[in-house]
Amino acid sequence: MDKMRQQRAVRQRQKRKNSRLRQHKRSVLLICAVLVAMTGVLAAGSLKLNAKNARYKAQEEELEAQIKEEEQRAKEVEEFEEYVKTDDYIKDTAEEKLDLVDPNEILFRPAQ
Repeated sequence: MDKMRQQRAVRQRQKRKNSRLRQHKRSVLLICAVLVAMTGVLAAGSLKLNAKNARYKAQEEELEAQIKEEEQRAKEVEEFEEYVKTDDYIKDTAEEKLDLVDPNEILFRPAQ
């Protein structure tokens, strides 16, 4: 009878051991599944961020081009402002808008 009890006890220990191993395997598989899911979520987030970054870079380049255009325009305005302060501008404007001429000039007009 003692042998039977010992054999029963050994079988029960093996069952418990097998049960623990199954639970351990399930836990490991669950942890792996969670890690795979988290990796997928992070990869998708990374792709979205990269796409957003590319859009921002394109927008930045476009804005830099606009800044250069506006700087060029500001330079032209400054040059025009300097020209407006000269006597040549006053003379050109008087000739153009008021049809004024210098005393030594002869004005030829087309026949009407």
